[in-house]
Amino acid sequence: MSTDDAFAAAYRAHYWAVSRFVARRLDGRTDEVEEIVAEVFSTAWRRRADLPDAPLPWLYGVARNCLANTVRGRGRHRRLLHRLGNHEIAHRRGTVESPDAERPGSWVHEALARLSPADQEVLRLTAWEELTVDELAVTLGCGRSAAAMRLHRARARLRTQIDRMRTPVSARAGDECDG
Repeated sequence: MSTDDAFAAAYRAHYWAVSRFVARRLDGRTDEVEEIVAEVFSTAWRRRADLPDAPLPWLYGVARNCLANTVRGRGRHRRLLHRLGNHEIAHRRGTVESPDAERPGSWVHEALARLSPADQEVLRLTAWEELTVDELAVTLGCGRSAAAMRLHRARARLRTQIDRMRTPVSARAGDECDG
């Protein structure tokens, strides 16, 4: 199969998976999803000779880089507007309202939000994108052992946050007073 054919097959097979990957990370900014997905596949086209046999984790890695570039660009834009004179757009934050308490599983989102962005991403890649540790390593651009360790540590920190959420505040306060 030629590199052009391999790219076309990867595009057809993984366009929607990459689109969902990007959309989940843009927190409702759907106007940017198509732009970033186009950038991902433009990069894949330019680097089509580098496409691995299983391209999805590699495409996720490219998408992560494109998303990071977008976030950095927003930060530069916000700082520029601030220097230009406290423009109202300069003070907007890319925050999302907390999950509705009535929504099933909202506590998971709350616990996840308490983790570092790196831990959140590792957990999302394995849960949302259903990547194996080997695929996670490709996406993160690290070795299998490092990916497995990052996943293990992120899961442990998530468990700690969940345990803290389940422990009533009064019980934690009482523990601190006893010591």
